[in-house]
Amino acid sequence: MLILKAEMTDLVLILELQYLAYKSEAELLNDYTIQPLKETLEELEQEFRNGIILKAVNNEGYIIGSVRGHIEGNTLLVGKLMVNPEYQGKGIGTQLLTEIEKVCPQPRYELYTSDKSIKNIKLYEKMGYVKFQENDIFPDWRLVYLEKRIPVKR
Repeated sequence: MLILKAEMTDLVLILELQYLAYKSEAELLNDYTIQPLKETLEELEQEFRNGIILKAVNNEGYIIGSVRGHIEGNTLLVGKLMVNPEYQGKGIGTQLLTEIEKVCPQPRYELYTSDKSIKNIKLYEKMGYVKFQENDIFPDWRLVYLEKRIPVKR
């Protein structure tokens, strides 16, 4: 497997992967109107222009994972870390998160997920992220925000 910077020509396949990968999140939440399932190609192209998108490619050249980020101030906002369900549990998400941190080094990283995404939260905590905020979305679920701070070297 390789992790590479995505190209504009990859975006259609990344969006298809996103729809596939986020179905399980929609099932957890019992909400199929979540933003990742409604995002358009035009919106993804805008994200591509304003940030960075990485892709994980298997040995046959197929995109099996992706992650995005954009910098605001001294923070890399990490978004849409996804892995094809057939490849989950093999460390690909960990590798994608590690790589985006390397490609976009910042003193602070931030991401969010739903409180029902226990596997995601455990992965992020294992990678050094800590919860710092929760926002209620509906009475039965909330978004959990996590951050990772890198000590400043003097």
